[in-house]
Amino acid sequence: MNPASLTDEMRIRLGVLAPSSIAIDDESALHAGHAGAASGGGHFRLALTSAAFAGHTTVARHRMVYAALGDLMRGRIHALAIQARAPGEPGAA
Repeated sequence: MNPASLTDEMRIRLGVLAPSSIAIDDESALHAGHAGAASGGGHFRLALTSAAFAGHTTVARHRMVYAALGDLMRGRIHALAIQARAPGEPGAA
């Protein structure tokens, strides 16, 4: 599967969080030669705003994202930088 379709798959899976905004940047090219890149796992930066995050800690929000992405986190995604905000919080889109 090419990187574009991987980001599409990520968007679909993250849909369970009903995001009001979502941005996924594929930073895999910046990590060429890295062990994770060699094994085929991509490096991504995610900014997600969802009402589902309201009242949850940062750790809980990240766990929600990992749960939504499921098996992608155990292979096709090697690294994921996450900015998870609830609507109205600083930095939320």
